[in-house]
Amino acid sequence: MIFTETVLRGSFVIELEPFVDERGWFARTYCKTEFSKIGHQKDWVQLNHSFTKQTGTLRGMHYQLPPFSEIKLVRCIAGAVYDVIIDIRKGSTTFLQYVGVELSAANKKMIYIPEGFAHGFQALTDDCELIYHHSQFYTAGIEAGIRYDEPKINIKWPLQVTSISQRDNIHSLIDSNFKGI
Repeated sequence: MIFTETVLRGSFVIELEPFVDERGWFARTYCKTEFSKIGHQKDWVQLNHSFTKQTGTLRGMHYQLPPFSEIKLVRCIAGAVYDVIIDIRKGSTTFLQYVGVELSAANKKMIYIPEGFAHGFQALTDDCELIYHHSQFYTAGIEAGIRYDEPKINIKWPLQVTSISQRDNIHSLIDSNFKGI
């Protein structure tokens, strides 16, 4: 695996290094030793799989509140998505900045998202599937979100939003009292 840190300290785009032969390919998507080199020490306690039917669908921008903040490792295994992370770490020099990266079955990239980030994505193709590793269990009632069209962040989504959940569409805009987590 090739780990490339983004401009948001502690987050990484990870490229797989497949072994290819006449049968197809094989690649590691996790190695405790390699991940420890980027400072990852927590166990993955939950794995989730999502399916998104329609191009333009947007999911996000989600996070869990402390003390249930989580690290995520996200990989697209079918289709393609524009994956976005927002730094919401209190006191961070990149507070409220975002990074977007295309994750696809074809490019085999993953994104490592540390604690203190909001996460979401937009489907670039129909029939997208993502696999998520989480360092914290989902805990109902402590999740929060940032509006996908928050003007203070100004995410440049590649497509018009064709579908979004009611919950994601009604996240409040960030006010002057928002100091991060």
